[in-house]
Amino acid sequence: MVAALPGVAAANQALAQKNACMACHTVDKKLVGPAFKEIAKKYAGQADAQAQLAKSIKAGGAGKWGPIPMPAQAALSEADAGTLAAWILAGAQ
Repeated sequence: MVAALPGVAAANQALAQKNACMACHTVDKKLVGPAFKEIAKKYAGQADAQAQLAKSIKAGGAGKWGPIPMPAQAALSEADAGTLAAWILAGAQ
């Protein structure tokens, strides 16, 4: 798992902070948006989870987690969206 490599988890958390993910999400508690661990639980067992989550990060959306919409992160590169998705699915560790 990518996030298990030394230093990678910290780099991934820094990427999340740089892109303002941490303004609405935390690892283990609901803030404005769901906790990363809850997101990982929701996507668990889905074969295309990383691709779907990366797509949701880039496109934003509403209704999956309640009435507050997630803004699109269109400026985020595909690679960074994939990295963040993988990190979140690994429990944001």
